[in-house]
Amino acid sequence: MTDDIQSAARVGIGGPVGSGKTALLEGLVPRLMQQGIEVAVVTNDLLTQEDADRLRRKGFLPSERIVGVETGSCPHTAIREDPTMNLLAVQDLERLIPQLDLVFIESGGDNLASTFSYDLVDTYIFVIDVGAGDDIPRKNGPGFMQADLVVINKVDIAPYVGADLAVIRREVAARRREKPVAYTNCKTGEGLDQVVYFISETVLFQTSQTAVKVI
Repeated sequence: MTDDIQSAARVGIGGPVGSGKTALLEGLVPRLMQQGIEVAVVTNDLLTQEDADRLRRKGFLPSERIVGVETGSCPHTAIREDPTMNLLAVQDLERLIPQLDLVFIESGGDNLASTFSYDLVDTYIFVIDVGAGDDIPRKNGPGFMQADLVVINKVDIAPYVGADLAVIRREVAARRREKPVAYTNCKTGEGLDQVVYFISETVLFQTSQTAVKVI
């Protein structure tokens, strides 16, 4: 017997602890749903379902569309070396919700070396926090360098943490070259339409009427 389950598009969300990965999802999912896109989320935490529970409390997705994976080991392993747990979680969602268009897979908080296996995702977004310092781009972390889209989050706090946003923009442009970057404030929604545009164009092959192009 053949398995006729339709495969949903898969987008990875990676980045260090506290960079704003879950906050990014909280901003993206409602915007995509408003466009009629059927969404589900898989979160990764080391020994808890903290991020999954946080998303469930927001109430913008039915709880069955949010799956928490407890990796029990280095977050790198569960999204790159051996993504079996995440692949099974996605397959369960596809069986439960056949009309799914898109599944986000949020990594557990990791470091600049974190990357996703393309056996797990179709594309991945790497989130860094302005509060981590304006030298982060110069460190050339594989996650930052190789991601299909980099999100520079919490742009609003730059003046308060001694980070020079102009330096960040210059360093990012020099290292990422033509690869896309979005600058966001997830609390106000600034920059999120650029991320929606990226997902619509490069993952779902749709053109969003409201989103703006990523630089």
